[in-house]
Amino acid sequence: MTQKAPTLVWFRQDLRLHDHPALQWAIEQGGPIVPVYIWSTEEQATGSLGSASKWWLHQSLDALRTSLEQRGSRLIFRSGDPLQELNHLAKETGARQLVWHRLYEPYAVRRDTEIKQWGLAQGWTVHSLNGSLLHEPWEIQTAQGKPFQVFTPFWKACQQKSVQPLARALPKSFKTPVRWPGSVSLSSFKLEPAIDWSAGIKACWQPGEAGAQQLFRAFINGAIERYQEDRNRPDLAGTSRLSPHLHFGEISPRQIVNALLHHAAGQSLHRQKQADAFVRELYWREFAYHLIYHFPHTVHQPLRAHYQSFKWNRNPGHLKAWQRGRTGYPIVDAGMRELWHTGWMHNRVRMIVASFLVKHLRLPWQDGAKWFWDTLVDADLANNTLGWQWTAGCGADAAPYFRIFNPTLQGKKFDPDGHYTRQWVPELAQLPTHFLFEPWSAPEAVLNQAGVKLGQTYPEPLVDHAQARAEALAAFAALPKG
Repeated sequence: MTQKAPTLVWFRQDLRLHDHPALQWAIEQGGPIVPVYIWSTEEQATGSLGSASKWWLHQSLDALRTSLEQRGSRLIFRSGDPLQELNHLAKETGARQLVWHRLYEPYAVRRDTEIKQWGLAQGWTVHSLNGSLLHEPWEIQTAQGKPFQVFTPFWKACQQKSVQPLARALPKSFKTPVRWPGSVSLSSFKLEPAIDWSAGIKACWQPGEAGAQQLFRAFINGAIERYQEDRNRPDLAGTSRLSPHLHFGEISPRQIVNALLHHAAGQSLHRQKQADAFVRELYWREFAYHLIYHFPHTVHQPLRAHYQSFKWNRNPGHLKAWQRGRTGYPIVDAGMRELWHTGWMHNRVRMIVASFLVKHLRLPWQDGAKWFWDTLVDADLANNTLGWQWTAGCGADAAPYFRIFNPTLQGKKFDPDGHYTRQWVPELAQLPTHFLFEPWSAPEAVLNQAGVKLGQTYPEPLVDHAQARAEALAAFAALPKG
């Protein structure tokens, strides 16, 4: 009996085995399965992954490889142009079928369209599926058939749609090809840093599907109970921290929603409300992908075109001080240092540090997006773009230009006991909480007792809040009306 032709399963941002529609489809074809990951020349040339994301990707691929090997399979690694490498793999294995999960970033849409058209012209079966979103970007439309630009009506429209069911459970083993194609080593991708700076990140994270599931179980058995009350507090373990696992597809949003619905079923109204609040936050991620798919230019340009003429400052010294957590505003510096050390930052603090960059320092939002892209383990083009344009006031559902966070008040409100700030700005740890977020207001005797010398052990504020706010309001008000 002639064996059916193999199917190539092209892994990208879906580095898991469970709830994997592409793998399910490949199994249904009945032939051998060849899992492959391609470190593309485009990613290498354009720097489309930041340093922290590269580190995570290496660990995640290693975990996926182990999981496949436990099922008697392999993960084939290739480096180069994806179209050429997929063609080589087809010739080496006799594969005539190719399946992947869709990506929505502009460069990925162009590339995947080209590969699909080329494969179909070769007589292949080329199949793409949704493996990373609850709804496809084109499925959610306004009454006029247009994409949304405001979250609340987008969220309400999504609630009218059913979520695709989970993919079926995988068999304990996969059919394998008679002869495996060649594979380069994972280490040849050079994703890990030559000079190892990753100790802080390693201590905080377990990349891979098992790490994602462990973190999610801990969340639904713990922090979810007070999610609405605690999620804005960086001093508390009130969030899921699943964002990097979601970005790399180590857990799917469908898995999360299904588990939360099961967890809340028959529970108190309080628990159901907590689960609903978390699901709503997942839909901000959906909204980000909706926007980047329909408005791909926003990766580099504001959605609100009239913001193109905004007069940004160009001050490399201020940018570096912000990057290194040396702005003189403790809550801002705490966030930037947490980012540098762990590759992650609490979402409330992300909003605070972003507002400080674009509205106090009036530095371009693109500068902030670039730094986040290089340092975040959950760096995600769609989320990064939405978040920075929201803060700058130039994107969808954006914060109005006159909303300028006071970093002192933000610190007092969301880190009321100062635990978070003291952890990441230890040189201020001995200051009384009353002065912690504005050390410049403390009497000399209090500073001396706490061992703080402004301008020496801790910097003076880069800018005065009241003056910076007034100048920002004037600059934004001078913009032509959009």
